[in-house]
Amino acid sequence: MSSLIADLLRQSGGTAVIDGGLATELERHGADLNDPLWSAKCLFSSPHLIRQVHLDYLENGADIIITASYQATIQGFKAKGYTEEESEAMLRRSVEIAREARELYYKECSSGDGADGKILKQRPILIAASVGSYGAYLADGSEYSGDYGDAITKTTLKDFHRRRVQILADSGADLLAFETVPNKLEAEAYAQLLEEENIQIPAWFAFNSKDGVNVVSGDSLAECGSIAESCKNVVAVGINCTPPRFIHDLIVLLKKVTTKPIVIYPNSGETYDAELKEWVQNTGETDENFISYVTKWRELGASLVGGCCRTTPATIRKIYSVLSSKESAILGKE
Repeated sequence: MSSLIADLLRQSGGTAVIDGGLATELERHGADLNDPLWSAKCLFSSPHLIRQVHLDYLENGADIIITASYQATIQGFKAKGYTEEESEAMLRRSVEIAREARELYYKECSSGDGADGKILKQRPILIAASVGSYGAYLADGSEYSGDYGDAITKTTLKDFHRRRVQILADSGADLLAFETVPNKLEAEAYAQLLEEENIQIPAWFAFNSKDGVNVVSGDSLAECGSIAESCKNVVAVGINCTPPRFIHDLIVLLKKVTTKPIVIYPNSGETYDAELKEWVQNTGETDENFISYVTKWRELGASLVGGCCRTTPATIRKIYSVLSSKESAILGKE
């Protein structure tokens, strides 16, 4: 399993580019995401918009695209009136849409039509099937606190995620992306689930933090990283949906407990108001400030870098440019 990421990194010069925010881009294309399903709503309302956003990221240098399944759960779809079969089909559809975007991109590369500034480069592209936390399903902001209450146990979480993980693992994705993992309990549940179900594709674990030391629940990032390190299915571990200013210290902490590739895709640094369900304006980093961090993250050991909420194809293009120029400089010295 570890060869998947190792091969990608070797072919991309040591650092690969992950895509950026999905929901913000869907809204920019006209989608209304005011719904508990959030971006997953578009799986049935406007799949063409998801495909277009995936393609936008590929055309701006992304090597890995993440499916629109972060908030897609069987339980969530059934609450909207869909049957079990329809709910499972929409999970599979999230991967199909990403695969369609990859094929469209490869066709563009073959035709060589890059006159409008697209980055058309024939290269390995991986599809990561997103698995959002239990808190994402609740749609109450608890993926930003990690507080699920005493009634939620490891068994509860495994049972909640089990069928969804099975479906996404068998859907044609290259790997599973367990994202915005807010507490140690859910990390343990994921690790056990991967082993119990004998999942045959690799995974990464990406935690979130609001203090640069711990995950958002207050659990130790070092302990959470150690869970990922000891799970054979996990081929990369890191941080997502966290302000860029915290990433430096978090990478340093992770490097102490894992030898696996470090995956980093922060948000724009803006503050999310969970009650109003909106981002607080003018609280984030500019693209220029965001990009200024990227070289430092790479030097610290990050090898998969992209963006999360509120980052755009323009952000990803800048990351691609920074990493490509660094790669060229390294090759020049050799």
